Amino acid sequence: MSLSITDTALTPPGTYGNTHGAFLEAVRSPWYRLVTDLHDTILTATVEYAGSRGLKALYLPLTTRTITCPSGLGSDTNPVPVTVNGVDTYLPDSMQFLLEYGCQLTARGGYTIMPSFRREVPDPTHLGQFTHSEAEIPGGLEDLVDYVEGYVKALAAAILDRHGGRLAAGRGDVSHLERMVGHERFARVTFDEAVRVLRNDPRYVVTGDAGRNLTRAGELELMRRVGEFTWVTHFDHLVVPFYQAFEDDRHRSARNADLLFGIGEVVGSGERHATGEQVRKALAMHDVPENEYSWYVQMKYEKPLRTAGFGMGVERFLLWVLKHGDIRDIPLVSRVDEPAKWPASIDRP
Repeated sequence: MSLSITDTALTPPGTYGNTHGAFLEAVRSPWYRLVTDLHDTILTATVEYAGSRGLKALYLPLTTRTITCPSGLGSDTNPVPVTVNGVDTYLPDSMQFLLEYGCQLTARGGYTIMPSFRREVPDPTHLGQFTHSEAEIPGGLEDLVDYVEGYVKALAAAILDRHGGRLAAGRGDVSHLERMVGHERFARVTFDEAVRVLRNDPRYVVTGDAGRNLTRAGELELMRRVGEFTWVTHFDHLVVPFYQAFEDDRHRSARNADLLFGIGEVVGSGERHATGEQVRKALAMHDVPENEYSWYVQMKYEKPLRTAGFGMGVERFLLWVLKHGDIRDIPLVSRVDEPAKWPASIDRP
């Protein structure tokens, strides 16, 4: 593959801040030309892979009154309230609930790639607005793990095929992509096993009133000790959102799974409660008002269905692809450091 001189200097221009004219430097940058091409490949490869597994693309609204980060136990972020056409609502933090609804209308499940919004301050690993690749399929956690492993390998293979030369020349290494494609099965530990591997070190495992969780340092250390691509399953139920299925009648752990690689968690996933009674039990345990999810409870009573789903932050995946350390350099159009009030002049797209 022939390379231009700009292809050999694929470094971000650092233009995500709200400085005057920064977007002009961004549109001249070979970094963002590559990111644009990678976005296109992720979209086309997602469509190809989901189609090969029988999933349908679902077109869903960009507002919701059913957020996946409720105020009760297990939520680690806050929703973004808006008023649209005089209606108080939220921007979606995930399409999960509507994808579950879509599973009632499709034989093999559905998928989307859409923006998600969370009230978070952007930092090197978080964005307040990000691109979410999500899917929901009939079946359980094992079916989902199989789907997700095939999916991320398909993305890595497509990127290697279409952009491997540019990445090797401009970023110096594509061996991580090759290793993902070549992995037969990713490493897998339960949360209890992860705690033992990490020796319950407080730098890596934090314990609160609701239960235990991994720190970002803990995720990285676990990958170092267990494997470059590692599933962590069956977290304490009260530290994950209420909608994750119970592992057993003790209700202690959840039938969920986080896939760690790169900066840590890139894919979050889990099996859902199949029945309305299970959802009601979980809502009460997590101290979440049932009236805020009444349609969801009703659907589970009227049409019980065992499903499982995942969400992957596209920017986090690309952070790993590009072997980069700051997620704020990934979006083509920055929403970092925007003024809270309407500015006197609109100086960026």
